[in-house]
Amino acid sequence: MQEEESKIKGEINMSGSGAQEKPLTDEQVKILKALADTDGPCGSKDISAATGLEAKVVSSRITALKKKGLVESPVRCKYTVTDEGKTAIG
Repeated sequence: MQEEESKIKGEINMSGSGAQEKPLTDEQVKILKALADTDGPCGSKDISAATGLEAKVVSSRITALKKKGLVESPVRCKYTVTDEGKTAIG
């Protein structure tokens, strides 16, 4: 809760350690790996097909991953893994 309040106030942790505060779930790891294995931005349906997760689940997990800075959206409704995301999955 405190981290969310800090972000709202504009106090963003730039150290890069924010992505490691909570461990990633198995679903988040699957999504990051699927994104890391693609050549370009992917939509939720593509990620869903690659991971076997429901599209609703993918969408929810993507939102959390974006907040952690592990996924970005270079084009509306398309996602890529960030360098931090690649580091998080090893």
